[in-house]
Amino acid sequence: MISDQDIFTISSHKQFEKIALKVFRFQYENNLVYQEFCDFLKVDKQSVKSLQQIPFLPIQFFKNHNVVSNTNEIQETFISSGTTGVITSKHLVTDVSLYEQSYRNAFSEFYGNIEDYVVLALLPSYLERSGSSLIYMVKDLIELSHNENSGFYLNNYDELIYKLIELDNAGQNVILIGVTYALLDLIEKQKFQLKNTIVMETGGMKGKRKEMIREELHEILCDGFGVQTIHSEYGMTELLSQAYSLGNGIFECPAWMQILIRDTEDALTYVNNGKTGGINVIDLANINSCSFIATQDLGKKQPNQAAYWQAGSFEVLGRFDNSDIRGCNLMVI
Repeated sequence: MISDQDIFTISSHKQFEKIALKVFRFQYENNLVYQEFCDFLKVDKQSVKSLQQIPFLPIQFFKNHNVVSNTNEIQETFISSGTTGVITSKHLVTDVSLYEQSYRNAFSEFYGNIEDYVVLALLPSYLERSGSSLIYMVKDLIELSHNENSGFYLNNYDELIYKLIELDNAGQNVILIGVTYALLDLIEKQKFQLKNTIVMETGGMKGKRKEMIREELHEILCDGFGVQTIHSEYGMTELLSQAYSLGNGIFECPAWMQILIRDTEDALTYVNNGKTGGINVIDLANINSCSFIATQDLGKKQPNQAAYWQAGSFEVLGRFDNSDIRGCNLMVI
């Protein structure tokens, strides 16, 4: 059996691959949906010896199947956002402590001690519905900051503007995490010159504004907030881990998460680094659901990586045509 310790202490690619193959065998044996998918592809469990041989479950399966790898009680059900009439994904979580370990460890890896920050959250579209995994994470980070100034903001922009300027001028480290359209609304009301604040965008326009390419969006946000770079989070309902970009749209994964780029014409083959393709995610924190997910996102690995299956940095370039626009950090080309 794979333990939390196995997942969150990975320190090399060899170790990652060894645990990922264990997780594959476990999920094949215990996840009926995944097993049927692998059998449909005529994949022999014993023949899978490397990451690139593992079948990746299309993310759409989370819309109309219960993707679980055990019979334990469901502790949390995370539900994706979506436009009216669109079938949304649901992620049945039988051990929410794995999610908590995943985002807490990843935040610490990328940003350090959460207690060093005030966390301001401008996430109206997420706050206005139930079942958001992002709200679950940010609420916990707000509480872990142990700072009375941390908190959520809905439509009270004036209050947020005052708080943000006050804290930044006082030299306080701040993380402002916001859905894209709300961040744009904020800088239309007030132009900032922030010196001690990280601005992190986490999501598209949610139907509130026209979509725009990342370069244009980040240029507008940098100008409006007076910062050099915009940070981003790449996560989704179907995952229990996030990748982070500390600027320029280049994402890095925590040690228990990796990205592979599949050929858009042949989902069972992979493309070289620097080439655009579909993003496949290995999220080992998803031990109790499915750790191998073929997303509807387009992206590419950075060309300086030695091989496509190695950990490394990547970009998110958009979505496949005809897929519903929702989730975190998905922008139309």
